[in-house]
Amino acid sequence: MPADVAPLLLLVAASAVILGTVLQRVSGMGVGLVVSPTLALLLGPVAGVPPTNITTTVSAALIAITLWRDIDWRRYLHLAPLIVVGSVPGALLVGAADRSWLEVVIGTVLLGTLVFTALVRIPPVGGRRPAAVAGTAGGFLNTAVGVAAPAMLVYAQATGWNQRSFAATLQPIFFTMGATSVITKVGLEAAPISGLPPIGVIGLVVAMVPIGILLGGAVATRVSATVGRRVAVVVVTLGALTLLGRGIGGVGRGALNGERTSP
Repeated sequence: MPADVAPLLLLVAASAVILGTVLQRVSGMGVGLVVSPTLALLLGPVAGVPPTNITTTVSAALIAITLWRDIDWRRYLHLAPLIVVGSVPGALLVGAADRSWLEVVIGTVLLGTLVFTALVRIPPVGGRRPAAVAGTAGGFLNTAVGVAAPAMLVYAQATGWNQRSFAATLQPIFFTMGATSVITKVGLEAAPISGLPPIGVIGLVVAMVPIGILLGGAVATRVSATVGRRVAVVVVTLGALTLLGRGIGGVGRGALNGERTSP
């Protein structure tokens, strides 16, 4: 991170965390959607995801306290065990993928899940299988790209989960996903501690979480969850397109230079 642009990059990262936390307080999701593409662009696709996971963990824990009464712990217990199952292949992908290809994967997954949730009508389903699929998919996506909200949104739509309980229960789910992702990637050396951003960067983004929650509490009384989700979609689309473009450019340059370009 060049010294002359570092302050600007840190300001962008801090702003992304505040915006994501405000959106998460309003609609139940937002930290991963906004922070993941932003930090992946600023820090790289490998180094950028762990701070996203840490930020998600902290924000989810704090927001869960404010929404405690509406948490559906039964649904949480159906989803949580499969998070670990999905986290392992996600960590292996991060450890094995070329940087440019990983940027392509992150950008494609973000755009694909947004399009899917916007255009595809999810049929109602019952039983425990949807929770198993959602938990596994969420664990994989959160570990690989730092974003699990789309998997949870599909599950909520398929099971008719009401917004109030959904937004509250997402917080312990995101806390579990974030903590599991960090532990899995460090344990499997997919994101070794030596490759993480400086502790000051991580400390800054985490310190922005309480600010975002306080602002989000005020915004939540004036802005609907629907508006919050729409803002998150716009931000993540711009970030994903930029990330995808940079990844494709890197793959192309690698091919021209004879470098490894396989994922």
